[in-house]
Amino acid sequence: MKPTTRGTLAAVVTGVAAAVGAATASPAAAAGTVPVPLPLEGAERSLNMELPEVAGELPLLKPGSPEGPRYVTGRLLPDRALPQLPVSGGLPGADLTAPLPRLLGDDFDHVGVQAPASDLRTAAPGLAVDAPLTTPKSENWGLPDTKLPQLGVLAPVLQTVPGAALVMGPGL
Repeated sequence: MKPTTRGTLAAVVTGVAAAVGAATASPAAAAGTVPVPLPLEGAERSLNMELPEVAGELPLLKPGSPEGPRYVTGRLLPDRALPQLPVSGGLPGADLTAPLPRLLGDDFDHVGVQAPASDLRTAAPGLAVDAPLTTPKSENWGLPDTKLPQLGVLAPVLQTVPGAALVMGPGL
């Protein structure tokens, strides 16, 4: 086989593999979370007992674009001198299932806590400042008047709706 034929074949195989990998991508990646399993199978075999199953989800942070300054009539400086930076992401999720031995018999029941990842929207604190001068006035021959300076801190924002469920049932 010629080197150019081998290179073309390698490029085609790489493209097919990428397409198959994209088609089988997990929905967690589309949702903005990364699953984090905790493998305990080795410890179960070495201890010869059932251990809890633990898995989690870590959110991916996505920074947004800040709102620009707003110009207000009657002020020399814009309304938001230091704008708030919005960041969206999520709270981490967890899924914990632990065996619960029955008092009668050899079967196991389970108890679990499911706390799915939830959306989180935040905004960093901002700053609103106004100069100690007013806008130029015609009655003062185009000169500004003095006034008290203004300083305001825009409070940070945190919005989320977390949820969790406690489940019990047969089997593990």
